[in-house]
Order: sequence, then C-alpha cells, then structure tokens
Amino acid sequence: MNFTRWSARLPGTQRRAAARTDHPGTPDRRGESAGAVPAARAEHLTDEHPHIPAVDELPVRDVLDRVPALVALVHGPDHRVAYVNDAYVAAFGVRPLGEPVRESLPELDELGLLPLLDQVRRSGRDRTLKSRKAPDGRSYTFTCTPVTEGADDGGAILLFATDVTDHAEAAERLRASERSQRETAVTLQRSLLPQELEEPDDLRIAATYHPGGTETAVGGDWYDVITLGGGRTALVIGDVMGRGVRAAAVMGQLRTAVRAYARLDLPPHEVLQLLDGLAAEIDPNQIATCVYAIHDPNEGRLVYASAGHLPILVRDESGVVQRADEPTGPPLGTGGWMHASGSIALGPGSTAVLYTDGLVERRDQDLDEGIAALERALAGATGTPQVVCDRLVRSAGVTADHDDDVAVLVLQHPARTGPSGDLFRNAALELLGGIEAAPRARAFASGVLTSWRFPAELHDLGVLAASELVANSLQHGIPPMRLRLRRTDRRLIIEVTDGDDHLPRRRRAEPADESGRGIAIVATIATNWGSRRTPGGGKAVWCEFVLPKP
Repeated sequence: MNFTRWSARLPGTQRRAAARTDHPGTPDRRGESAGAVPAARAEHLTDEHPHIPAVDELPVRDVLDRVPALVALVHGPDHRVAYVNDAYVAAFGVRPLGEPVRESLPELDELGLLPLLDQVRRSGRDRTLKSRKAPDGRSYTFTCTPVTEGADDGGAILLFATDVTDHAEAAERLRASERSQRETAVTLQRSLLPQELEEPDDLRIAATYHPGGTETAVGGDWYDVITLGGGRTALVIGDVMGRGVRAAAVMGQLRTAVRAYARLDLPPHEVLQLLDGLAAEIDPNQIATCVYAIHDPNEGRLVYASAGHLPILVRDESGVVQRADEPTGPPLGTGGWMHASGSIALGPGSTAVLYTDGLVERRDQDLDEGIAALERALAGATGTPQVVCDRLVRSAGVTADHDDDVAVLVLQHPARTGPSGDLFRNAALELLGGIEAAPRARAFASGVLTSWRFPAELHDLGVLAASELVANSLQHGIPPMRLRLRRTDRRLIIEVTDGDDHLPRRRRAEPADESGRGIAIVATIATNWGSRRTPGGGKAVWCEFVLPKP
C-alpha cells in the first residue's frame, strides 16, 4: 500500500493542492490588507531567515510517526490496515499491514470500535468513543474520521486515539470520593433515624426509608414515633431541604429537638413554633418541612400541625380516603409565622399515612397528581402497616435508582373485638365537687378495677393514685372535673382533668407542710406520671402502671 496516495487525501490537502495548480504564481498575501511589508524590509527578512517549509511541504508520514497519540489508517469495507504510527506500535506492538482490523488490531475489537468504523463508513461523518480502557491498561479517547469518499476501494478512515489515562484516573478518584461521601451520608442518615420504632398500646406502626439512587446525594428525610404517656402518641415526619452530610446532620438535630419538645406535652402547633426558631439557629440557610401529630385514643382523632409539609392521608374503616385540610404554615427556619393545629378523625379501623415528597413528586407530573395517585393506592392497600407501607412504595414506582429520598410512616388504629377488645376498656366519672367527690372517686375507681380483675396490689395502688389525683384537682383546680380510667393490654392509665391550666409539679414537702405530698406519692407508686394543658384551657394530670405479664 502506497501511503503517499492516502496522505495526499487528508482533509484540506486536496483544496490547497488545487489552489496551487490554478494560481501557480500567486504568493501568500495574507495580512497585506493591513499594510504590506516594504520591499527593502522583505529583502532584509529573506536575507536573515532561510526558507521555512510550509505545512503542505512536510512529509505526512514523518509527522504522524512523531505524533504522541495513537494513529492508524484503515480502508475498504472490511477495514484493512494501511498504517499504524510509532506510538501505536509502542502501545500494542508491531501490527501486520494489509489485514482486516479484526485480525490485525484485535485490541480495537475488544474496545467495541468496529461498529463505530462501520458507522463512519456509512455516514461519512466523524465518530468519537470517549475514555475506553485498552488492554495495555491505559485509557484512550478514539476519534474516527473519514479521509476519502467514493474511492474505488471503499474509502479510508483515520483512527486517532488520545491518551486520557490521567483524566480517567482523576475522574475515577472523584467518583470514588463521591461514593464515599454518599456512603457516609447514608450511614449518618440511617444512624440518626429510629433503629426501632416505639410501639404504642393503641396503634400499630411501620415505617420505611429509601435513600436516593447511587448518583444522588442523600437528603434529610426523617420520621419518628414518640410515646407521650397517658396513652397518647406523637408521630413526626420531616424533610430537610438540600442533600449530603450537612442535610443529614441538620435532620439529626431537628429530630433530637422534636423528641425533647415532645416531652413537654405541648400542642402540635407550639412544638412547630419552637422548632421554627431552632431551625433558624442551626443553619439560617437551611429550611425543613415537618408534620407533628398527636393521637389520643380517648378522642379518636389525630391532632396535627404542618410546616409546609404534604397533607396526611387517612383511610377509614370503609375504605374512603380523606386528605387532611389546612392549617399549614411555611417550612421551619423561615420565622415570623404563627402555626396552628388542625385535626382529622382516626377511629378504630382507620389507617393514616405520613410521607415525604420523594414518594409523590415527579419531574413529569404535577404534585397534586402524585398525591391523588397515592390516595388511590391507599384506598386499595390492606393488611398490616408494613404491608401497606411496601405497597405504597411499589405503587409509586420507587426503585433502587430513584432520584430522591423517600420516607413513609403508616399507622393503624385497629378495631378490636372479642378477647382482644376485652383488654382495652374505658371508664369515666364526672366530679361535681364538694366533700363527697373524693369518696365517690375512690369507690368508682375500686369498682372499675375490681371489674377489670386486676391483682389486689395493683388494685390498691390504682385506688390510691386516683384518690390523690382527685384530691389535688379538688384543691387546686376548678370545674369541670373528670376522672378517667383506661386499661390496655399493657398498662393501666388514670387521668384527672379540670378547668384550671396551672400545671402541678413535684416538690419536696417539709414536715410542717399540710399539702404538697399528693403528686410525690403518685410519682412514687406509679410507673410514670405527667401533666399537660388541654385545648379547652384546662389541664390533665395522669399516671400509669405497667401491667404484670400473664
């Protein structure tokens, strides 16, 4: 194969050769429009500088042999090798000429370059294959360029391979660093989420968390379940805007703060108010959405407050799905907003779902469409909370390469009947005041606890606790007053409510004090006790006893 024949047809060569043939005496006059060089000056330059050969006069083969990149020339329908330069030989060894590429240059076949050569031959256009690792361990970017068209032998293609090993290794180090950072964020995220959900007496709960795909930085989604005592349960779900370790760290601080504020037994909107100020202190540039809800089995409702979060969905016993209405406020960290509480029915047999936007938000559809699709999926999802949780995630199309974090919290208020229902009982007595109130309360508590067949020791402790709580309410509270006893499969709860919002506190009574011992007695004999303000402006003081295991 005469390489001169092919080198003469490299891009641009034909046009320059034709121009010299048509105008043999035309000198190169580029730049004369800006002012010609005087003749004397031109002669001076010519005398000082010998003749410099033009690019067209350089031997192409010598140039390509010295190029540090890999160069090969193939021709014909079966891509027979016409030329390889010294750099190619140094990389892959001596290669026979005149043979098809598949046999002469097998390394190109391993790199998947042969289909690319066919495409170039058919289209007559350049094609590039970026950063492929060759058998020699180096990485190359291959460019295939047609250099002849319509020739008798089928045309020629120039292969040009640039060594990009350093770039490829740098890119791989960057990807490894990103993977490491993501693994750190995922580990941090999972360690900050509850390792085991608390199990309230009256609710069955399941939750799931799915981090975004491998190319997505982890976000700040979180959830939590907090037993408040007195049979009440707080449920939380939130989403810190942003991604990575910082978002996960902010999430951890907010989750810890929620648990601390929950112990104050405040209404949901007051908890969010406290979180709003804390979020601004943690990071003024970071905001978060959150829903904080409280379930009280005595009321059969879910009282909630939302800071820019998606609405709670509740399916009742008949399968009808309701979307929690307003109120909702701006995300945490924005400040200057008074949050408000709302409520939605959650009676026996109901299922509620709290979730983050990764479950319903998609780039190609409106957010309301995603929530509506979730409502339809919830309407048909039955079974345990974990089964419902898994079905909702599958119906939303969440996979391992999902582009956003997903957190879902499902809770059910079971409709208990038969033997299971006998373990959950309620009894209440309205206290009218007067000197007969305390004896009536003791007699009522004794009769109820006897009917519930509690052991004698627990019976006596329960009557004593009810007597002390009623006495405290009669002395420091105002009507209306009520004594309520509730049993679950795990504990006995005694609660007294009245119309005064002054919360009692435990204190050490001096020997000469005539009061101040009631709460101390209750705190000593009960497993747990507490107090909270009620929505009507009064308070509730409660205590609970863990039932002995059968």
